Amino acid sequence: LGHIVSGEGIKVDTQKIEAVQNWPRPTSPTDIRSFLGLAGYYKRWSEACEKSFQELKKRLITALVLTLPEGTQGLVFYCDASRVGLGCVLMQNGKVIAYASRQVKVHERNYPTHHLELVAIVFALKI
Repeated sequence: LGHIVSGEGIKVDTQKIEAVQNWPRPTSPTDIRSFLGLAGYYKRWSEACEKSFQELKKRLITALVLTLPEGTQGLVFYCDASRVGLGCVLMQNGKVIAYASRQVKVHERNYPTHHLELVAIVFALKI
């Protein structure tokens, strides 16, 4: 990161601290690897590091907070499709009830866009 060595001791360069504080949110696996490489520079594992690590693991294995439906009023399905995958969400009054996704099958990659959208709808309704 860059350290300043002086008679007062060793300090981290304030410009480097600012660069870390302004680090943009990762948007790709490469961005994540880059940030993890920077984080790996620090050799000391503190209690705060452990707490953050445990929280990250917890969030990776815990599903989003789902709610139970309250009757049938206000139920809405959202579906989307791309050449890579299909996804759908069932919501009620802005709260997630259920969600699902899957990869597009090899033969479906040849479908026109409107057919893929219909495949997503059928997928959602079969769940």
